[in-house]
Amino acid sequence: MNAAPDTPALAELRQRIEASSLELIRFAWCDPHGVLRGKTLTRTAALKALRQGVGMVSTLMLKDTSDRTAFKVFEPGLAQTLPGFGYANNLVLRPIPESFRVLPWATATGWLQCQPEFADGSVVPFDTRSQLQGALARLAQRGLGMVCGLEIEFHIYRLRHAPHGAHLDPDQAAWPGLAPEVSLIHPGYNLLSESWFDMAEEPLRIVQHTAQALGMPLASLEIELGPSQVEAVFDATDALTAADNMVLFRSAVQQALRRAGYHATFMCRPPFEHIMSSGWHLHQSLVHLDSGRNAFMREAPAPFSSTREAGHTLSDVGCRYLAGLLHHAKGMTVMCTPTANGFGRFRPNALAPQS
Repeated sequence: MNAAPDTPALAELRQRIEASSLELIRFAWCDPHGVLRGKTLTRTAALKALRQGVGMVSTLMLKDTSDRTAFKVFEPGLAQTLPGFGYANNLVLRPIPESFRVLPWATATGWLQCQPEFADGSVVPFDTRSQLQGALARLAQRGLGMVCGLEIEFHIYRLRHAPHGAHLDPDQAAWPGLAPEVSLIHPGYNLLSESWFDMAEEPLRIVQHTAQALGMPLASLEIELGPSQVEAVFDATDALTAADNMVLFRSAVQQALRRAGYHATFMCRPPFEHIMSSGWHLHQSLVHLDSGRNAFMREAPAPFSSTREAGHTLSDVGCRYLAGLLHHAKGMTVMCTPTANGFGRFRPNALAPQS
């Protein structure tokens, strides 16, 4: 593995770790399904890995959602079909120094987000973060940047067998494993109910404190319509930060709540009869990089237009962006709904597209 340049950011992070009481550092990366994977290093090993990176088997990039490798990596010809992945070659995890956090729920543990790359330093095409960076770079060539705001719906349940659930009985081990037995934190069907929020305050406080301790711009926590369904709303950030926050928030909330006897799930539709499917809203806008001004907003209303027309206040760039969303809606539905469970939201009276 080639060592990364000793940048000021890496040097500052090294000093911070050396001066801390941290014992373990998690080096994590986001797989193609949005799941955080990685290795946990001791402090001494982590300091070396800041420049050297961390090796990992490339088959982790080829897993399906059941954790099975989707390609036969030891068969002849795969190296030509998927260059860099033949015979389970190693990849390198490169830490992103600006991503460093101290995990609020784990003792003396730091966390670093990483990006995988091939041994020669080239980009791994299945790395979704690199794909986003490439798209944003092409957008920047037009003088534009993307801003996103997250509204994340999910479910929180109370574990009946806290803190880990009865599914850790070795006699019941399976692939995939059994789902935990749970109960509700609020009965639902009373949107934004203050009483339901009070009932669910304990786990929601854990969500609040976890997100804020990780430096995320959490704005509100809300009771959604479905039983045990809640929503977290974040202030808008640049697109890459929003994507990083989404990945870390989901994993962090699940871990912190599990330790307290709760189970958080971000699956669209939990397997209960009287439940509401979750979705999440991704607010999108473009800004001019030179001024920071909203590129979707006209400086003045369009001449001879009415307030009922999109073009009255929406700029030409905004109109074209909206037209593109509508034109590609069918194809994007597949990309935005990567699991069979996700299509549980596509039903009548569910505030989701039907055609």
